[in-house]
Amino acid sequence: MPSDDLATQAALSERAIAQGRGDGHDWMMVGLARSAAEDVAGADAAFAHALALEPGNPAILTGQAIHLRRQGRIRDAVLACDAAIAAWPDYADAWLERGSLLSLGNSPEARTSFLRAAQLDPGKPAAHAALAAIAARLGEADEARACAARALALEPGHPLATCALASVENDAGNPAQARALLEPLTAGLAEPSSDRSLAFGMLGDARHRLGDRAGAYEAYARSKADFAAVNEPALQGRLTHRAFVEALTAGVEAVPEADWRDAPSAPSDSAVPGPHVFVLGYPRSGNTLLENILASIPGTFALEERPTLSAADHAFINGSADEVVAGIAAFARLDGTGLASYRVAYWDKVRSAGMPADARAFIDMDPLKGTRLPFISRLFPQARVLLIRRDPRDVVWSCFRTSFAFSSGTLDFTSLERTARHYDALMRLTELALARLPLNVHVVHYHRLVQDFDAETKTICAFAGLEWSAEVHRFAATAQHRGVTTASVGQVRRGLFDGTRQWEPYAPFLEPVMPLLMPWVEKFGYA
Repeated sequence: MPSDDLATQAALSERAIAQGRGDGHDWMMVGLARSAAEDVAGADAAFAHALALEPGNPAILTGQAIHLRRQGRIRDAVLACDAAIAAWPDYADAWLERGSLLSLGNSPEARTSFLRAAQLDPGKPAAHAALAAIAARLGEADEARACAARALALEPGHPLATCALASVENDAGNPAQARALLEPLTAGLAEPSSDRSLAFGMLGDARHRLGDRAGAYEAYARSKADFAAVNEPALQGRLTHRAFVEALTAGVEAVPEADWRDAPSAPSDSAVPGPHVFVLGYPRSGNTLLENILASIPGTFALEERPTLSAADHAFINGSADEVVAGIAAFARLDGTGLASYRVAYWDKVRSAGMPADARAFIDMDPLKGTRLPFISRLFPQARVLLIRRDPRDVVWSCFRTSFAFSSGTLDFTSLERTARHYDALMRLTELALARLPLNVHVVHYHRLVQDFDAETKTICAFAGLEWSAEVHRFAATAQHRGVTTASVGQVRRGLFDGTRQWEPYAPFLEPVMPLLMPWVEKFGYA
């Protein structure tokens, strides 16, 4: 719902419009109020009126970006900010909103935008707080403290700046100080918000390090409840990610197995002369670690969590569950010529993401790309798939306790039950794909990778067709240089981390979901 201030300003603007005195600013205020009230069509219409009256007005374009962000239309929101900046390069609010949008995916460009906003308007606490949060996430403690101090001097108690300081204290081994910062902050935030979700997540981490298991669980649960309250409206009327996974499973099952195995594949041309490797499995299973290990090999280019198959996605797996099932059937019927355009679109996407012309191998990492195994099997029959696995109990617990950027997938991590059901659904799809589709797959067990690094990486490279190099030991430096954007950034930059059996102190909270997880625990050899 709109804040009291926004509602008051919007009411004044509505009156001005009714009296024939309304301008672009008035329509913008009405649009923002309608957006906050989840009247998407009304907000769209208001912003259309505003821009018709004042095309290129940077304030209106930035307001439109805020509205688009609320709907989950991040790319369109960034484009609106870019248009505002093109119209007025020194408009600080546009740079600030652009940074906020880019930070949703932990993009390194977010820092540049926040820096520009802070330079243009040093009195904006939000810009300094955002810079503090980025520095804290990257382990730059001194920079985080300095930026947080600037934000707090301008706005005492600023939530994001306080969270940045708490993160620094947690990382420095001072969880009691982190808790002392976060408990008053969460108590003072009365309504669900992104700030309160982040603060509760960090409070859970602090309590965990202090050995307060019940308190940690309670904080994590409240963090996830806020995350759902803030973000679920953006996906209203769309499939949940678990429902999407289940529709894909139904689609793959509906195509006779022989049709998958005997179907023609796309031409075998590739944009790289050497290996093409997909790294996938499930979030919090070690995907980012493995990606950066492989990216350390000379001549290897890697992308993390990019929609490289978006052309095929839009053509075949958009819409309702029935449309997804029908789309999989349509994809399975394509001949080699029909497949070729989607293969070309894939490589165009990879090149546009920065793959150098002299790259000899390409790594496509996305934990949830198991949902695209039907595409991979036919578009890239020569590709190798590295399927990384970790104890399902550790995976589900880690997904529940981790603060992710918003996506349809991460909304399924907002309770232990919801996370476990999503995990079960994706494992069912993955196992079905392995049984039915012609795929070149090697299973990587996370615990073996971290416990016997050289032997495991040599086996992985031999399967993938990569030449093993001692450079794989430099994966932490590779991550630092590349700018990791996933939730695992801190762990990967600190080196090998044996995250086994982290679920055990929280076994009582996991007990209700064990019937879902134990079949996978046993199947994958973790019993």
